[in-house]
Amino acid sequence: MARVRFRTIEGRVIERDIGEVIIESMGERATTIVVFAQEGDAEVLGAYSLEGLRLEVDPVTRQLKKVKALLAL
Repeated sequence: MARVRFRTIEGRVIERDIGEVIIESMGERATTIVVFAQEGDAEVLGAYSLEGLRLEVDPVTRQLKKVKALLAL
């Protein structure tokens, strides 16, 4: 675990712990890096975690959906 400084959208600088965890959603499981929030922080699932789970947000329904993994050849 490490302590990292972040700049918020309002321009404030805050410190939060980060670490590696196993996450699971919609039957998919992945190891990812997360920021451990404090009370009052927003809860979001970032692009890094979504890609690891092979999920994306459908722009029309705003729901998570599974995607096929792409392999660059």
